[in-house]
Amino acid sequence: MEKRIIECVPNFSEGRDMTVIRSITDAIESVEGIKLLDVDPGEATNRTVVTFVGEPEAVTEAAFRGVRRAAELIDMSRHHGAHPRMGATDVCPLIPVSGVSLEECAAMARDLAQRIAGELHIPTYCYEAAAFTPERKNLAVCRAGEYEALPEKMNCPGKAPDFGDRPYDDGVARTGATTVGARDFLIAVNFNLNTTSTRRANAIAFDVREKGRPMREGGKVTGKPVKDENGKTIMIPGTLKGTKAIGWYIDEYGIAQVSMNITDMAATPLHRAFDEVARAADARGVRVTGTEIVGLVPKRALIEAGRHFLHKQQRSTGIPDAEIIRIAIRSMGLDELRPFKPEEKVIEYLLEAGKKSESKLTDMTCRAFAEETASESPAPGGGSISAYMGALAAALGTMVANLSAHKAGWDDRWKEFSDIADKGQNLMERLLHLVDEDTAAFNRIMAAIQMPKGSDEEKAAREAALEAATLYATQIPLTTVETACEAFPLLKEMAEKGNPASVSDAGVGALAARAAVRGALLNVKINAAGLKDRAAAEALVARGENKAAEAAEAENEILKIVEAIINKQ
Repeated sequence: MEKRIIECVPNFSEGRDMTVIRSITDAIESVEGIKLLDVDPGEATNRTVVTFVGEPEAVTEAAFRGVRRAAELIDMSRHHGAHPRMGATDVCPLIPVSGVSLEECAAMARDLAQRIAGELHIPTYCYEAAAFTPERKNLAVCRAGEYEALPEKMNCPGKAPDFGDRPYDDGVARTGATTVGARDFLIAVNFNLNTTSTRRANAIAFDVREKGRPMREGGKVTGKPVKDENGKTIMIPGTLKGTKAIGWYIDEYGIAQVSMNITDMAATPLHRAFDEVARAADARGVRVTGTEIVGLVPKRALIEAGRHFLHKQQRSTGIPDAEIIRIAIRSMGLDELRPFKPEEKVIEYLLEAGKKSESKLTDMTCRAFAEETASESPAPGGGSISAYMGALAAALGTMVANLSAHKAGWDDRWKEFSDIADKGQNLMERLLHLVDEDTAAFNRIMAAIQMPKGSDEEKAAREAALEAATLYATQIPLTTVETACEAFPLLKEMAEKGNPASVSDAGVGALAARAAVRGALLNVKINAAGLKDRAAAEALVARGENKAAEAAEAENEILKIVEAIINKQ
């Protein structure tokens, strides 16, 4: 299941005093679940760019604490630096990484801006995707005149902040104003070329970047730029929207590169940029030999790239993420200059590695899982085993789809089976999640049982917690029942249409799915028996039994198909 992760890159107006900078980053890191990725202070700019990631609620809270600490420590009336600035926290963008849309980030940014203005009394502007007006999408419009212009802008129609507008006072003089926004993730990427020519690299960059190149008289490279009626140079747009690019020569590698910032991943995904730069390079007699990602990259960029190249090969994409990412690395030559390690370059993996280690059943070997189940501990138990059987059922259906996609003579059907494998892969992941979730539900019951029960208030709180935990422990295996049932249509389709040599695998999948449903239903019933809300308990059990009846029919139907095909062979 895709985790909800966003990034925040606040810019603080202090780049020289490391004590102040550390105090701000400490405030950010005080929020549980936050991973601080980078702290980049600049002495000349007197500005520090901080990068951190986490789940949305944690990130917005950490951003608020960072803004609050900066306001306490930085006096803007004394600030001087080379970079444009307007406040102690100058800008604070929220950036979707996974499981969150840009629109959701924009809503979060507006809420954060309102909270900063309401609780910290700092005037705030909203920019980029969070802007309330088209003009304020541009940060420069919000920051026009910088800090020195705030006395004039406060209470001025069209110039006043979106939140916290008030007459200019000592408070504003100290904190300045903050601009909060939402933008898409920026991928910094260099495309390696088999040339040392900066001029050719620049020509390729101008071919593809959104801004393009100046139109010149006579269409000649050395001709004078053509101007419009306002005296502005007319540009010939490049082929890639949402990109900026230049060409340069790198002494360290002895090659020229096209250096690109992808500012709109939706308009130009990483793989499309690679393909287009390769096309433009080829047109100029140059070849792209590899790719260098600068900084970090969201997992989705590599998954989309891997799927793209698999589609070009007419290969199934219903395979684990790790394999898809390996295809992306090889296809774009991400490891040409140095080893590309996903655990160090992919934001989601880096965030996961930074968490406190937690033991997951799904991370165990088959033997370790079996031994853990056989031990004296009550969990994992039948609920986790049922979910795992469901995951294996989905895995078998996915396997048959992948084998069918690659079957000799069935080349024209690869997309049909790839789509089925994608669904199976997703179903398997959901059921694997339920393996650990079932054990977590049991642990919630145990935690509720151990709550104090001395006073009447404590007893009431314990009873409420126990009822809630028992309800959750009933709902999780019911989810397993309903999710495992989704395997039957996939398995039936693979029994009927898939590679006949693998039909027995579809049959075993049906058996495993039925066992998953029946086993999970037993857990629904035993946990529902502990609920005080008998109406809710009966409704949950009834849902499970209805699904179990459907599962029995589906299993019988699939096994008849399987037996018939086997008997013909």
